[in-house]
Formats: sequence, C-alpha cells, structure tokens
Amino acid sequence: MAPLVQAVLANQEHPEYGVATIPFPIPNEEYDHCVELLSALEIGDPVHRDCQVMEISSSFPVLKRMEMLTVNLDELDYLAKRLDSFDVGEAAQFQAMAEKLDLRDMTDFINLTFCCQQATVITDFSDLEAIGRDHYMNLHGGCARTEELDALDGYETALLLIEGGGGTVTPYGVVYDNGMRLSSIYDGRHLPEFFYEDCAASVTLSVIGKPEQQETLYFPCAESKIARAVRRLGADRPEQCIAVLDTAELSDAVRSVFEREYPLNEHLAALNALTRHLRKFDGQAMENFHTVFDTVWPQTPEEILALAENLHEFTVVPDISTAEEYGRYMIQESGHFEVDPNLEDYINYQSYGERRIREEGGLFGDRGYVAYLGTAQEISEIVARNIPTEQMEQGPQMGGLS
Repeated sequence: MAPLVQAVLANQEHPEYGVATIPFPIPNEEYDHCVELLSALEIGDPVHRDCQVMEISSSFPVLKRMEMLTVNLDELDYLAKRLDSFDVGEAAQFQAMAEKLDLRDMTDFINLTFCCQQATVITDFSDLEAIGRDHYMNLHGGCARTEELDALDGYETALLLIEGGGGTVTPYGVVYDNGMRLSSIYDGRHLPEFFYEDCAASVTLSVIGKPEQQETLYFPCAESKIARAVRRLGADRPEQCIAVLDTAELSDAVRSVFEREYPLNEHLAALNALTRHLRKFDGQAMENFHTVFDTVWPQTPEEILALAENLHEFTVVPDISTAEEYGRYMIQESGHFEVDPNLEDYINYQSYGERRIREEGGLFGDRGYVAYLGTAQEISEIVARNIPTEQMEQGPQMGGLS
C-alpha cells in the first residue's frame, strides 16, 4: 500500500549531501531509520524546519505547495496522520480551503485540519438535496438531530447557498468558507494530542511552570520519539519534565508501580519497552503476564519489564490454589505423563504436587500457580522474595509420583 505522502527531502544549505525519500505517516518501526537517514544529511532536527522538500507526491495534491520550502519532520508526519484520518468530504474541505486561503506554512496546514470541516465544498451540482443537507451539517458542527434533517428542505438550502454568492472555485470544488476562521490549536512547536492509532499507553509531558505547553507520547513508540518530544519542550532529559500517564491498557496494579511508586518521567523507556512486549502478547500470554505479576509482585518498573521479557520461561497454571490441584494438573492435563485411568486411586496428587512446587520454587497467587524455570538471576530474586520461608528451608527434593 502506497504511503499517503512521499517526500524527497534535502539539506537546503548542502544540496551536495544528496536526498532522502521518506514515507508519511512514518511507520513506527521505520521511524528511527528515517531519522538516521536525515541525520546523515545533517537535517531532521526535532524542533527546527530544516528539511527542504524537493518533491512531494500525495493523494492530497494541494501539498505540492510545500515543494522547495523547508519543513520539520515531525510536523509533516503529524499532518500526514491528520489527513490520513479524513474521509472523502473532509479531504475536499481541507484542499479547497488551503487553496482558497493560499496556505503554504506548515503551522497553517496543521491548524486547517482542525477547522476545515466548517466549510462547504460542492464537487457535484446534480444533487441539490444532498448539497443542502451537507451544508446544514457543516454549519452545525457535523451533527444534527434526525427531526431537524427530516424537516430540512435541502434543495432550498442549497439554492440559497449557491445564489447567495461567496463561493470560490478551486481545483477541488467550489468552496464556501461559512465564516470559518483558521484554528490556532497548533502553536508551531508543540504538537496537539491526536490518537492516530490505538496505543497501549499515552503519556503527557510538560515542564514545570509551563503546563500549557505539552507533548503526548503514544506507547509503544520509536525510541527516539521520547527524546525528540522532550527537546520540543525545551528540556534536555525526560527527568526535567512532568509526566502524566493518561491512558493505558494496563492493570491498576501495574499502573500503580509507574504512577505512584516511582517517578514516571524517570522510567519512560521502561514503559515504552513494556508496552512493546504487551502488544505482542495474545490473549493467553496477557493473562499469564497478569497472573505472574499478581503472584510475584515486582517492585520497580524495570522488574515488571523483566517479567514481560522472560514470560516464556514461566510455568503458569491458572485457577488452581493447592498442591493437590497442581499435582493432578501435571499428571492428567500437562501431557507430561500417560497414566492408566485405573491407577488414579493409587496416585498421591498432593505429595507429587508438593514435590514439584519445592523443585520449581513455585508460588500460588490469586490467579493460579506460577513457577520460574529460567536462569536469569534477576527474575529468580524477584520470585524468591515471595517463597515461604519453610519452603526455602526444605529446598529441592526429588521424588516419584507418590
């Protein structure tokens, strides 16, 4: 699938450095690579507009107005995301109003995405009833009660609009601005919050004394996006910012470690890495992760991340709470043994379960049984904090089924 926008970017002061062709919106997994490509040309600064647009191709032809101008990488990426969310009508409204207002500046382009829906664009005059209804909706914020639309004479509304004059002919249709004023939501530096894709967590950053200047991070994200957002706020390190966890597909217990136990601004990298792992988990893996968490109770963001990274080395048996149940699971359901049903009365599930628990250093929590079977010292220490003293004193004991 072709990108919405493809831009050929160069260093205006050093054209001899060559060019880099960048797709927009930039796929998250390609973002760091794109930054590296621009860095090799000594452009791509997180704050300044230092990328000269040598050529731009897009399903939004009006963006060719930016050719030979300098833009900021993240601004152009943000604009492309905004435009990618538009339907056909909004695309016509954006392009027609950009043409009417003769816009070329990136700040104006971004701000237009927040207000162009107020305009009416006619691309086909054959259905005046539909034109009138669309115009009425545009005048009322894009929504209206069913009874209002039922009572509306769309034909008459369209005639009044057309005969009233005020339309401007553009390559994208005849546009009526309906008194629209260009938005000032974007200040030219701090990109407004916009959820382009589902994210596992979002964090709002600001600096002390300037709460109105904010940047939003959408996790998981490319590693460099954290530092670039911090730079746009005028800071050097995340620790200099105030970080607020706004949305998160995390349990209350996990959120608590990041929000209340430790300063979130010092652990953004850990949160980013954690959400990247969680996004790869299927439903069962996610359930296992929460079972492990609620059983071994990691105390720091880094310990939570370590559990996610090593989840495949855990044995998790949900919905059991006794050694007998674990013994029965291992013998009957785990697939490790083939047992004649006629021998069931002779198997001591309790004894076998107890031995396995001692050997594995396993634990029972509210969600089930958890045992770490890997070799990472850090994980072993996290689990060991929760092993009962008497179990540690007994140590591993090998044995049979009875």
